[in-house]
Amino acid sequence: MSDLAAVETKPAPKSVEEAIEGLPAGFGDGIGGRIAFWIAFTFSLFQLWTAAYGTLPSQVVRAMHVGFLLLLGFALIGNLVAKTRPGKLWFWALGITGFLTGIYNWVFYEQLILRSGFHTALDLAVATVMIVLVFEAARRLMGLPLTTIAAIFLIYCFFGQYFPAPFIHRGYDFELIIEHFGFGTEGIYGTPIYVSAAYIFIFVVFAAFLERAGMLALFNDFALGLVGSWRGGPAQVCVLSSALMGTISGSGVANVVASGQFTIPLMKRFGFRSSFAGGVEATSSMGGQIMPPVMGAVAFIMAETLNLPYADIVKAALIPAILYFGVCFWTVYLEAGKAGLSGMSKAELPNPWLAVKEHWPLVLPLGALVYLLFAGYTPIFAGTMGLALVVVLILGMPIAARIGPFAFRVVFWLALGLAAASFLEFGVDLLLFVILGLIAVCFFINGGRETLGICRDAMAEGAKNALPVGIACAIVGIVIGTLTLTGIASTFIGFIIRVGEDSLFLSLVLTMITCLILGMGIPTIPNYIITSSLAGPALLELGVPLLVSHMFVFYFGIMADLTPPVALACFAAAPMAKTSGLKISIQATKLALAGFIVPFMAVYTPALMLQDAGPIAAAWGYPVEVAYVFAKACFGIALGGAAVVGFLFAPLALWERLLAFAAGACTIIALPLTDEIGWVLGITVVAQHWYRSRRSNRVAAAP
Repeated sequence: MSDLAAVETKPAPKSVEEAIEGLPAGFGDGIGGRIAFWIAFTFSLFQLWTAAYGTLPSQVVRAMHVGFLLLLGFALIGNLVAKTRPGKLWFWALGITGFLTGIYNWVFYEQLILRSGFHTALDLAVATVMIVLVFEAARRLMGLPLTTIAAIFLIYCFFGQYFPAPFIHRGYDFELIIEHFGFGTEGIYGTPIYVSAAYIFIFVVFAAFLERAGMLALFNDFALGLVGSWRGGPAQVCVLSSALMGTISGSGVANVVASGQFTIPLMKRFGFRSSFAGGVEATSSMGGQIMPPVMGAVAFIMAETLNLPYADIVKAALIPAILYFGVCFWTVYLEAGKAGLSGMSKAELPNPWLAVKEHWPLVLPLGALVYLLFAGYTPIFAGTMGLALVVVLILGMPIAARIGPFAFRVVFWLALGLAAASFLEFGVDLLLFVILGLIAVCFFINGGRETLGICRDAMAEGAKNALPVGIACAIVGIVIGTLTLTGIASTFIGFIIRVGEDSLFLSLVLTMITCLILGMGIPTIPNYIITSSLAGPALLELGVPLLVSHMFVFYFGIMADLTPPVALACFAAAPMAKTSGLKISIQATKLALAGFIVPFMAVYTPALMLQDAGPIAAAWGYPVEVAYVFAKACFGIALGGAAVVGFLFAPLALWERLLAFAAGACTIIALPLTDEIGWVLGITVVAQHWYRSRRSNRVAAAP
């Protein structure tokens, strides 16, 4: 039997379901669990139908998206959290009520538009109930921090007229506030929930299908074979596999849970401390959100907010992503050298290219997705088609397994591939016809029904995995709505501008601190949305390019999930590392600290994000400037990492660490002579340390 046939007959491994914030795994027991499962399946089916055909108005899609989120969220709370029968019934009632608010917006869509500004008492009651339910769902699923922040903003809308200057506003009545948040496109049904419904949900389901098909195993085997033999090999595997997972996972926290079950025990088994192993997993997993070509949910929100092609966001993130994971690889390398840990034996490692050869079909849908994203197609179309191709691949495997001769199987896959690719010419209807045909065949062949079960489960799991992101996008609409209604953002913007007039660096530090503080307990998505709404316009006024300012906020929004005292990614890693989340967050901060220079450097030299050209480009050309800035960033990161870890060729003396840190800091700010000072000082420190370590080794080796 050939390798292809072996792959085709091998059942796709079931992924360990990702535990989402606030909920255990699964859908619950008994009839309630089955109903919740099929609600999740229907939710996915509805979103895919609207993405493929787009026949419903955008406002209806947003309202139904929120309705499904509330129905599924409260149903799962009732099944998995509630202890008593009345409690279960209560949460199910809340979920059904939330779903009915979406139905209300669908049924009375035209009337609601005509009644804009003059809504009836029933309209206002429905909107009020929806707002209350969103708050309760966010509290249950996301915790108190995000809910509290949104509540503070909502209270400000109602009572801001009593606040002292400069926070006072003119005051708004109850009807106007409820209408703004409950029906308008700048409240709960604003841009974040639109992006969640249009883009994010599809990509989360896409990730669920790929994981079910075995993509996680492919990434792990490839990473093991490629970098497992490096110094600190198990930790290097974690960094690479998490970077690869970032291409299909839209959530850093979900990435921690999915890949950490394999990487954290592996690191501990080879001598790494529990806290360090958890820190490596948390740091590298969070970086998946900035890893091209398919970034996390924030990238789609950023593209929609800035009205830019998704490819522009990817271009700006390319070098920062390389540097981010470069920081992870470098810090792990230094820590392993400091602890005297070597890599894994090549004899016990898989062949990375054999893993690719065995699982190469899984790469095809991902490749198609990347092509569509960069060929100018919308993320909705690209995500929908990418998902459809994954489904075609999975459904085709049991059919191909029953085709005897290898040549016939090749012909089958070629024919199926051509039929699937024909959507570019003939549209989505033909691709749907192909999928329906494959489903019909699978229903009657050996192994086919099991494959259909895999697809069914992936649909339901995708909807459940999308819950935290969707609820976060809904609740953050309260914050955005408050900013647009009251104009309070202008006060914060004015403060940053006044600080920046004297020192741009202080404005950047203030923005960074804001991101890190907001990130204490709230995910990256709402952190980015809130902070970019506040600081983005201010940094633009100070001369920072628009995309660079948003990437600055995004980068530190990722870092906020790693920094103590509340680091969501680190606490997600704690159960697997079997140590406290606080200890993990300290290690994660240490790992990522050298990377803090990257966004600052991009502000002073936007070429690091492939944006505006500087003086070097005027004299030597833009490619030379990009190459120089990249080299400078690598040099600064290398020095910063050595200073933080306290090791390079050997343990660093305190004065060497201080000088290395100072040299790295000089490379950040592109002022006259700072680069020169940084290069000269850094090279001097490295050369001196190398000479001292060589001399110490010779003395130690002397008889």
